[in-house]
Amino acid sequence: MTHYLLTVHGAAEMGEFGSYNSKEEMAASFAATGAFNDTLRTDGYWVFAGGLQSASTATVVDGQGETPVITDGPYLETKEVIGGFWVIDAPNLDVALKLAAKGSKACRGKVEVRPFDGLS
Repeated sequence: MTHYLLTVHGAAEMGEFGSYNSKEEMAASFAATGAFNDTLRTDGYWVFAGGLQSASTATVVDGQGETPVITDGPYLETKEVIGGFWVIDAPNLDVALKLAAKGSKACRGKVEVRPFDGLS
């Protein structure tokens, strides 16, 4: 089995209901995502998942120099940001892609799939 990172990408600028058009749409997506999470657990793919606060809450730490430099805000200015993620354990990329499609439908966002390098 291989660990895969499934990242949910969405608009950097959020409205009153995040990237959703209404409170009802947001609630439906949260419910569908919760059900998807339950399925991942039941089927043995679940490792870890989480939603992220707005990119505006980010803090960037550059510890490469003698003294760390800490900067408020996101590292890059971009139109899309990572809004949440799953770490799954799947037997192969085909399974990971099928799960990502289900996650994408549930959360109503694009999902990028990347395998971990296996070096850790």
